[in-house]
Amino acid sequence: MADRLVSDVLTKPDVALEQTLRPSAFQDFTGQAKVKERLEIAVEAARRRNEALDHILISGPPGLGKTTIANILAKAMGAGLKTTSGPTIEKAADLAGLLTNLEEGDVLFIDEIHRLQKTIEEYLYPAMEDFKLDIIIDQGPNARSVRLNLPRFTLIGATTRSGLLSAPLLTRFGIRERLDYYDAAQIQTILLRAARLLRVSIESDGAMEIARRSRGTPRIAGNLLRRVRDFAEVRGDGRITAALADKALAILEIDENGLDEMDKRILETLIVKFGGGPAGLNSLAVAVGEEPDTLEEVYEPYLIMEGYLNRTPQGRTASERSYKKLGLKPLTPAQSRLI
Repeated sequence: MADRLVSDVLTKPDVALEQTLRPSAFQDFTGQAKVKERLEIAVEAARRRNEALDHILISGPPGLGKTTIANILAKAMGAGLKTTSGPTIEKAADLAGLLTNLEEGDVLFIDEIHRLQKTIEEYLYPAMEDFKLDIIIDQGPNARSVRLNLPRFTLIGATTRSGLLSAPLLTRFGIRERLDYYDAAQIQTILLRAARLLRVSIESDGAMEIARRSRGTPRIAGNLLRRVRDFAEVRGDGRITAALADKALAILEIDENGLDEMDKRILETLIVKFGGGPAGLNSLAVAVGEEPDTLEEVYEPYLIMEGYLNRTPQGRTASERSYKKLGLKPLTPAQSRLI
């Protein structure tokens, strides 16, 4: 299970709060400038032609704003938004129920679309291309196919692993955009806006201190802001300064580079138990007591991006920077052979 402070596991009150902090228009959305510009052009063009948007695939690591962008697009088009996720669509009848309840121009948002079953994908192809749905009624000798006409709708798919989408599904998205990690200045702007909405007193330097340790991810930044706010109210005067943020984040075991306790455990395990690697994903996951998918999707992207970890065909290896970070020395060839 991913670290609840730094990842994206939220309680119900947190989810409701997060909804209020989400930007509802592109003008309030910070970062992803090129993606935002291209989508704004697509929206304006579709509105001028009085058409539904092309189907859109948004990919990128968790917490960068895929769901927020889907909400903004639906609002910009003045369309209704229906939200679901790939794992919850278990059979064709589930998909048929979603599609037949859409109205003209509506947006269907499927999160984790890479986790759709392949049999479900087959039903999506004619729905996306021809706005028709072929369903099978009855079984055995009485089975027959019925074609239903669907209103023109926009499918927005979000995925953290676009490589897992099949080629036929991938090519049916007219617009494909990838979100990248944010820089510290962009995260600072997001934090200052969130603090204003939460009525949290925060200095610019305090926001930057949190931003630098947020792994370039707005969702993590928002979670950290709430935890630092708690610290400021209990151990301070309620105002978040750089010094107070530093103390609060130290208690949360998040260092100046944004690495938390699990990040360091992964690197230390890779170096100490596996001699710096290469180590297989499953073996590393067992050694640190974490799920392989969580390691691959939550922790590895940032560690690789920051140069602490390398992913090779033989397995994961620790970089020179990870040795320096932990104050460890690489093993000699003779020592490596003993592991």
